[in-house]
Amino acid sequence: MGAEDRVLAAVDGVLGEAVEFCREMVRVPTVNPPGAEYPRCAELIGARLRRLGYEVAYVPAEGLAEHTAGHPRINVLGTLDPGRPGPTVHFNGHMDVVPAGEGWTRPPFGAVVDGGRIYGRGTADMKAGIAAMVYAVEALRRAGYPIPGRIEQSGTVDEESGGFAGVAYLCQKGLIRAGRTDYVVVAEPLDPDRVCIGHRGVYWFEVTARGRVAHGSMPHLGVNAIELMGLFIDRLRRELKPRLEGRKTALPVVPEAARRPSLNVNGIVGGQTQTETLPTPCVADLCRAVFDRRFIPEETAAEVRREVEDILREIKAEVKGFDYEWRDLMVVEPVVTDAASPLVRAFVRAVKQVYGYEGTVVASPGTYDHKHVRRLGGIEHCIAYGPGRLGLAHRPDEYVEVEDLRRAMGVIALGLINLWGGEKPDAI
Repeated sequence: MGAEDRVLAAVDGVLGEAVEFCREMVRVPTVNPPGAEYPRCAELIGARLRRLGYEVAYVPAEGLAEHTAGHPRINVLGTLDPGRPGPTVHFNGHMDVVPAGEGWTRPPFGAVVDGGRIYGRGTADMKAGIAAMVYAVEALRRAGYPIPGRIEQSGTVDEESGGFAGVAYLCQKGLIRAGRTDYVVVAEPLDPDRVCIGHRGVYWFEVTARGRVAHGSMPHLGVNAIELMGLFIDRLRRELKPRLEGRKTALPVVPEAARRPSLNVNGIVGGQTQTETLPTPCVADLCRAVFDRRFIPEETAAEVRREVEDILREIKAEVKGFDYEWRDLMVVEPVVTDAASPLVRAFVRAVKQVYGYEGTVVASPGTYDHKHVRRLGGIEHCIAYGPGRLGLAHRPDEYVEVEDLRRAMGVIALGLINLWGGEKPDAI
């Protein structure tokens, strides 16, 4: 049996443990918001890493407003150093999950295994990814592969709300940084036969329209803020959205429609407080909306902001009584790893070794913690790779195929061997 076959046989041997580890994590409802059960999940991951021979440290996001007594932000970092010279490869997975929502036919935190699938919120996005990255390395160890360099495994918080108390915090503390960390693999769900090299940019902003309250029977005495907001939203729909449809990136974003910029109204609230049965008989004097603008590398954040600002100013000049406030909520630039990176090439080759066909290089429609790895950590070589499928993330009855978990573990294990240059493959 060749080295590759022995490693894949070891992957099969640890698959059951990986499945159970994934299920244990899914049963901890680390829902964000508000950031529930982070310490319990961090301790679960840390205990597993320690059992597998890692040195484990817990990293609370001290000094950040979101790190509270009620909902502490606790990250976990495991280090495996066999003492051989080589690069430091850091694997990362976020432990937080979005709320379960409605429409489930199985308990969202039950981690039910049925028909070769593990069901539950966070299976695809991305607790199966954490299981895959931990047990792929363990398969190498059990196969007797002489791991060069250092392996790090981190379970972090708050990715679903920006990752500032998670990966960003580890980068700011120097735990993930150029000069210390050579390669980073984030186990996000972009499909297990695809290697993700980056993501689009995002601009979240809030607009508040201010009107003048009046009695609902005499609306001519007031200014309706909801109607003012309607003017702005309509102008975005008629003028900005068609311009966005005319732009397309060369970045291999998936799905195909996401290669164009997009704009979404994420939420809107307006008017006075109402009871469950009766409206308040007043003209709305306030309306607030949050917008989600995704942009491509061919656009700049400054240009994206200017397009919004131009429309707001035009309406104010045209419409008497149009009064507004506008503020940025988050700006993230697109990030891209060079497809010629040794990390990208190693994993693309590993996909072919496991699947029998060339791995597809893609980019994500949404942001993930790559943004912090590049911007704050200064690390050039970063990819996303994991067992989850993009189309299942955040949906009811989210699941991961056990077979996808198995194959992803094989890709990670062989990807590492490829990255290391197949060091002493016949020694195992």
